[in-house]
Amino acid sequence: MKRTPSGAPGGTSEGPPEGPPPADRSGSQGFVAEVKDAVSVRAAVLVIGVLALQIAFITSYIGAFHRPEPHRIPIAVAAPAPELTERTVNRLAGLAGDPLDPRAAPDEASARQRIETREVDGALIVRPGGGPDRLLVASASGASLADALTEVVAGAEREQGRSVEVVDVVPDSPGDARGLSSFYLVVGWCVGGYLCAAILAISAGARPANGHRALIRLGALLLYSIAAGLLGTVIAGPVLDALPGSVPALWGLGALLVFTVGAITLALQGLAGIVGIGLAILLVVVLGNPSAGGAYPYPLLPPFWREIGPALPPGAGTFAARSIAYFRGNGAAGPMLILAAWAVAGALITTVCALRRPARAPADPPGSGG
Repeated sequence: MKRTPSGAPGGTSEGPPEGPPPADRSGSQGFVAEVKDAVSVRAAVLVIGVLALQIAFITSYIGAFHRPEPHRIPIAVAAPAPELTERTVNRLAGLAGDPLDPRAAPDEASARQRIETREVDGALIVRPGGGPDRLLVASASGASLADALTEVVAGAEREQGRSVEVVDVVPDSPGDARGLSSFYLVVGWCVGGYLCAAILAISAGARPANGHRALIRLGALLLYSIAAGLLGTVIAGPVLDALPGSVPALWGLGALLVFTVGAITLALQGLAGIVGIGLAILLVVVLGNPSAGGAYPYPLLPPFWREIGPALPPGAGTFAARSIAYFRGNGAAGPMLILAAWAVAGALITTVCALRRPARAPADPPGSGG
C-alpha cells in the first residue's frame, strides 16, 4: 500500500519536513541576541547620556548648596564723619575670607537708596554716641543672604565691643516664605518652556523640516509663553498672595522667560536632534537652577555657580522677578536684556538650522521631521 508524505496510504516516502531547523535561542548566545534586539546601540548611548546627566545634576546641586559661605556681599557704610566711615570700611574690608564688599555712603538716606536700587544688599549705619549701630538689610533679596550679612556684621561689631540693631528695610511678603516664591515661579516657567519645545519635537521630529515649520514652532511657543506667563503671575500674585509687584511686569517677564527657555531648547534640538532636549536640561536645570540665587543668593554660592548664575535664564529670571516684586523694577533691566539675548539667539539658531537642512526625500518615514 502506498503512503502519502503525510503518512496517509498512497505516499511514496516518509521523512523530516523541508527547511532548516528552528534556531536554538537558548543559552548565552540566545540571551545576547535578545538583548541586542531589545536595546539598540542608539538607545544604549542615550541611556549612558541620561546617567551622565543624572550624575551632573547631583554634583551641581550638592556642589552649590552643601557649604554656603558669604563672599564679598556688597554693603554700604555711613557714619557722621568721613574719617569714621573710611575706618569702618577698611575694617570690614579686612575681615578674613572677604565676606563683605564695603562701600562708603554719605549718609543713611543714601545707603538706604542703594539698597532699594539693588546696588548693595545691606548698609551699616555707625553711631559713635554709644548707642547700637544699625544694620539695614533686605530680606526680599533672599532671607539666607540677610541672615548671613547679619551674622558677619554682628561678629565684626562684637570684636569692637559694639552691638548692632537689625532693621529690615525691604521685607518679603508674608506669603513669600524666605523670599523663595520668585525662584519657584521662575523654575516653573523654565520647566514649561523646555517641555513645550520638547513636545513640539516629539510630535513631529526633533529638527523642523524647513524654515516654515521652524517659524510655526516658534509661533506656537510664543503663544504658549504668553499664556504661561499670565497664569503663573496670577497664581503667584492675586491667587496665592505670594508675590507683590506689578502684574503686567511679572507677566512680561514670565512670557519672555518661557519663550527664552523654549527657544534655547528648539535651537539645541535643531543642532543635536533629540539629544538637544538633554542639553537644554543640562543648561537650564543642572547648571541654571542651583546657580540662580534662589535658595542661596550669589554672594553665598561657590565661585563657579556664582559666576555663571547671572548669565543663565533661571538666574536672570529670579533676579528680575525679585526686582519687580519688591524693588519697583530697579535692577531688572540687565537680567531682562540677558533673557532677550538668549531668546533672539535661540530663535535665530532654530531658523538657520531648519533652512540649512536638506529637503526630506518622499521615502522618509513619518515623524522624521516636521
